[in-house]
Amino acid sequence: METNHAFPYLLLRLSTANTLGNETDRLALLAMRSLITQDPLKVMTSWNDSHHFCEWEGVACSRRHQRVAALNLQSKGLVGSISSHVGNLSFLRRLALFNNRFHGEFPQEVGYLFRLEYVAVTNNSFEGIIPSNISVCSNLRTLYLSSNSFVGKLPMELGSLSKLVTLVINDNNLIGGISPSLGNLSSLELLSLSDNSLPVTLGQLKSLRDFRIKIISADSNQLSGNLPSDFGLMSNIQLFLIGANQFSGPIPTSLANASTLQLFDIQNNQITGEVPVNVGKLKSLQRFLVHENNLGSGMSGDLDFITSLTNCSNLTILSIDYNSFGGVLPVSIGNFSNQLMEMYFGNNQIFGNIPKEIENLQSLTYLNFSANFITGSIPIGIGNLQNLGILVLRGNRLSGQIPSSIRNMSRLFSLHLSDNILEGPIASSLENHILQTLDLSYNNFTGTIPKKEISLSTRLIDLDLSHNLLSDSIPMEVGNLASLHSLDVSENNLTGEIPTALGMSVSLEYIYLQGNFLQGHLPSSLGSLKGLQVLDVSRNNISGEIPKNFENLLFLKNVNLSLNNLEGEVPITGIFRNASVVSVFGNYRLCGGIAALKLPKCSQSSKQGIPLALKVTLGVLLPSLLMVAVLLVIFMKKKSKAKPPSEQLPADLIRVSYNDLYKATDGFSSTNLIGVGSYGSVYKGFLQQDEGLVAVKVLNLMEHGASKTFVAECETLRAVRHRNLLKILTVCSSVDFNGNDFKALVFEFMPNGSLDSWLHPSLNGQDLTRSLNFSQRLNIAIEVASAVDYLHNHCETPIVHCDMKSSNVLLNNDMTASVGDFGLAKFLSKSISTSNKSETNSIGVRGTIGYIPPEYGMGAEVSTLGDVYSYGVLLLEIFTGKRPTDHMFKEGLTLHDFSKMALPHGVMGVVDKCMLDEETHKGASSSNGIEECLSSILRIGITCSEELVNERMDISNVLRQLHSIKDRMTKYETILIE
Repeated sequence: METNHAFPYLLLRLSTANTLGNETDRLALLAMRSLITQDPLKVMTSWNDSHHFCEWEGVACSRRHQRVAALNLQSKGLVGSISSHVGNLSFLRRLALFNNRFHGEFPQEVGYLFRLEYVAVTNNSFEGIIPSNISVCSNLRTLYLSSNSFVGKLPMELGSLSKLVTLVINDNNLIGGISPSLGNLSSLELLSLSDNSLPVTLGQLKSLRDFRIKIISADSNQLSGNLPSDFGLMSNIQLFLIGANQFSGPIPTSLANASTLQLFDIQNNQITGEVPVNVGKLKSLQRFLVHENNLGSGMSGDLDFITSLTNCSNLTILSIDYNSFGGVLPVSIGNFSNQLMEMYFGNNQIFGNIPKEIENLQSLTYLNFSANFITGSIPIGIGNLQNLGILVLRGNRLSGQIPSSIRNMSRLFSLHLSDNILEGPIASSLENHILQTLDLSYNNFTGTIPKKEISLSTRLIDLDLSHNLLSDSIPMEVGNLASLHSLDVSENNLTGEIPTALGMSVSLEYIYLQGNFLQGHLPSSLGSLKGLQVLDVSRNNISGEIPKNFENLLFLKNVNLSLNNLEGEVPITGIFRNASVVSVFGNYRLCGGIAALKLPKCSQSSKQGIPLALKVTLGVLLPSLLMVAVLLVIFMKKKSKAKPPSEQLPADLIRVSYNDLYKATDGFSSTNLIGVGSYGSVYKGFLQQDEGLVAVKVLNLMEHGASKTFVAECETLRAVRHRNLLKILTVCSSVDFNGNDFKALVFEFMPNGSLDSWLHPSLNGQDLTRSLNFSQRLNIAIEVASAVDYLHNHCETPIVHCDMKSSNVLLNNDMTASVGDFGLAKFLSKSISTSNKSETNSIGVRGTIGYIPPEYGMGAEVSTLGDVYSYGVLLLEIFTGKRPTDHMFKEGLTLHDFSKMALPHGVMGVVDKCMLDEETHKGASSSNGIEECLSSILRIGITCSEELVNERMDISNVLRQLHSIKDRMTKYETILIE
């Protein structure tokens, strides 16, 4: 037995205390008062010589000796440290200091208090190690040390506290193992080790099972190992909580022998196998929580234990979600007692119908069957669940209409039916007037948003009707929704104007109206929504100017006005000062704004509008002017037929001399060389013409076809203007100092280089630690798709890029992407573009190996769907991190096939690990959202890169779907943050 060196000293202290008597206690209390630095409730004001110390607040004395027996200073807001003189209070039995702000080390001198029975210092900021000599306090029955900052190991000496009944040390920073000496605590009934870093196995706790322990709480540690096969021998156990650890193996069948068990919580571990069918023997069971494990096999029979659990008449909560349970829901589910209040079956592999017997569970308040493979219709009898407050059926394959019986659920306040194939009108679901959350997104609902029901749903906080087939206008009755926090009616077929009454929904923070056919002006009334954070009206037909009062929305974090018909001057204050959170592209009549938006400067007429008299004059003269213009165009075309296009250079681009570029690049120095391509080299330079840093592309005119690419690139870039297309600044067509022909193009400099260098740093000699996170990659994919969509569908003459690849995507300071290198670009006629045909290739097979659509290699003509193929390969490259020419792609395997084969088994195994590392800090919940979005993205890339042309997706559809994925991910992350 280990010698206690403190014992002689303890006798000395006791002797001194007996001698000094009451004075010792008084001085000890005064020493403690001296270290109190803040006393908001003025507790210490009574600790003075005008009263006997036994009358001081928080002090209780023994009657016989008038010595301090208890210090009850809990929840007083005290700040300071604990004096070592506390060890002089030799008659102290109770020390209650919880819910204060004490800091520093917990004094070792507490070990001198041999009469001590109760210590509670929970919820302070004590640090350092737990004093080992507290084991001398042999009468200690209760020890609460939780919610502090204790470090180190749990002292093995605690095992000598034979009278200890309660040991609670959760929420500290303890490490190391649990000493087997704890098995000596034969009186222990409650053990709580939660929220530490104790990497031990459950086998180290086996010695506890034969004693009186009633509660084991060890959740949120690093505990591992299997659950003991003889679990049932813990005959007194009532509460067993080991969630959020690393336990593995099966649930032991002996569990059914723990007859006193009331709460079984093994959530968020790695438990495998089946739930024992004899679990129904636990007659005292109230909560059965096994969610977030690896239970089940995805096959029939996984849910056989449900029938057994119906024998547990006290069961109130059953949670099995986030496992791999398969099979159909048994009809016995309706046999649970009326004690059952919450049922969580989401995120499994359950199939079949929802049994109509569900209507028997009259006490249910929460029902969640989300993210399974459940089919059929929603049972009509579900409306009989009068106590149900939350119903979650999203992410299944439910069909048919919403049963009208839902209106009878008088306590239902949250209804989630998204991601199914439900159809018909939505009126019945809106007739529940106490609903706070309604999510019907991603279904096939038709008809209108009903006005009457909307006006009565005054408690609605979140309304999501997005991704349906709803038509007609947004009812003005939305203005009655004073509590509305989020409105999402995006991706429908809504028409009409944005109702001005929307500005009366004073609580609105999120408005998503994108992807409809809305028209008219942006209501200035939206500027009165002082708490508005997100406004997205993109991809509509909105016209007019941006309301000036939008600048005053102080909490606005994101505004997307892109792809509309807005005109006039863009504001420059408020949120409009930050180009990274404002999107206005695709509104080709907008001007002004901050420089980063890259909009043309506003003329005086665009600021002031066109005078009425001029409008009338134009109305009279315009038809005649158009006729003259048409005749002039015909004449000019005939006149220019004989001129070789290779000799015609854009007249509207300011030329620079060879000498200018020679100086700008320090003589085309190799130190300024930033890239080499098929037809030339690119240099970084500083141009003394108010352009600052530029990129100079010098054509290698010895290369066959280089002159044609120069003209093609000039003509293309002159004809386009888009924020995601590389901007040409000037050109040079001259001779060098030796009299040789010289041609160069000057572009804006993109400081973050090419997308290729970020996706493949090891192949480009770049910093291996730099990488792109999920959000950055998705933004880049959207920006590139926007550029391609503009070229194909929004230019006066459709343009095919013909060389879409990662090295032709360049990134500026804020990682905004621009598509460059138009040396192979081709203009198409409208008729040719529509039929996906084109003129004959003039420069061989257009494109780069790996990205070239297969039909080009067989002599087919260029087409917009050829660009779509290249974009699909690029999209897969962005998210898998693999080039299409990677060494692994051989013997017929392609990046397309590699991605396609992964879909049925989960895409996390094929996506870029660097991207996943960037997202790890967001936790498992965020990872689930990312995995869902990644699956959708890879499907888009696979569809775009199909070998058969007619199986590919149009780029406008690609853009719409990517925007939807981004919207979905943004909303998902917002929910997690909130």
